[in-house]
Amino acid sequence: MNETAARVYAEIDLDAVRANVRALRERAPRSALMAVVKADAYGHGAVACAKAAQEAGASWLGTATPEEALALRAAGLEGPVLCWLWTPGGPWREAVEAGIDVAVSAMWALDEVREAARAAGLTARIQLKADTGLGRNGCQPADWEELVTEAVAAQSEGTVRVTGVWSHFACADEPGHPSIQLQLAAFRDMLAYAEKEGVEPEVRHIANSPATLTLPESHFDLVRCGLAVYGVSPAPELGTSAQLGLRPAMALKASVALVKTVPAGHGVSYGHHHVTERETGLALIPAGYADGVPRQASGLGPVLVGGRIRTVAGRVAMDQFVVDLDGDGDDVRVGDEAVLFGDAERGEPTAEDWAQAAHTIAYEIVTRIGGRVPRVYRGG
Repeated sequence: MNETAARVYAEIDLDAVRANVRALRERAPRSALMAVVKADAYGHGAVACAKAAQEAGASWLGTATPEEALALRAAGLEGPVLCWLWTPGGPWREAVEAGIDVAVSAMWALDEVREAARAAGLTARIQLKADTGLGRNGCQPADWEELVTEAVAAQSEGTVRVTGVWSHFACADEPGHPSIQLQLAAFRDMLAYAEKEGVEPEVRHIANSPATLTLPESHFDLVRCGLAVYGVSPAPELGTSAQLGLRPAMALKASVALVKTVPAGHGVSYGHHHVTERETGLALIPAGYADGVPRQASGLGPVLVGGRIRTVAGRVAMDQFVVDLDGDGDDVRVGDEAVLFGDAERGEPTAEDWAQAAHTIAYEIVTRIGGRVPRVYRGG
């Protein structure tokens, strides 16, 4: 791909992915690390990032959907893979045959995976998920005894092997939140019960990216790192990427498509929510909400162009938006590079900056970058 002629593209630094994995492993030196590559590796490209993470020492991979996990196997990726978001009738047999660990949060899921294991003539690898307080996926404490009992029975008959017990935090990105210690206590209790009943898990895990960075007592056998693998801070309260020792892996770049001078009082983009205060230059950036640029950041989103960080002028449209060059356009030319977000250490706006402008979280900013935006990989 010729980046100089590109409308818009996402540059992915795989060396940054490797460096982040190594930095996260140093935060949890006695635990294995799972690189979570769900949602196409948070928009960065699942296969390329999974390979880079494994090269840096990630011993597990994690996905939400079974289709994501099966795609990793189809691409030749080996090693343990856990997927956790199942619905009835899902591709259980395919996952069992591919040696994928599947999460079980309820009896219906245990029944379906046992049936798939019998059909395949194999032992399914399952991990029991406990709802310790998030109130989302996972088995409630009141139902845990039944699920553990039936899982142990299935293990005795050879249809499953319970390889893990795990849970997920609700507020690990808010250090000191009272729910954190309550969830840890609940997890220890539910884990102890499962082990008393005969479960011998290979891995016990509850720590996500924020907990990996701030809560050593939560690390257990495995930490699951998602956004941090890609060098983005999981929450402003935890610090910037640089303060956390992480390097952003994605930079979203575009080529300036048009530069023109307009008079004072000229409306810009739909609804004329921006009107020029004086004669000024306008630069057209050929990326919009169809590419994942949040419309909610209209009038606020930062863009590095012409050596300065400028602001989206008016509304973000489906395929394009405009920046006001503040009086002239002499320092900006058609074809110049515009950086929507990248690394603050290079003087670029960040995904966190766009999240603040759009009143959302950085997770959404990188994950929403659309399929028509090509990914260009650096660092092998």
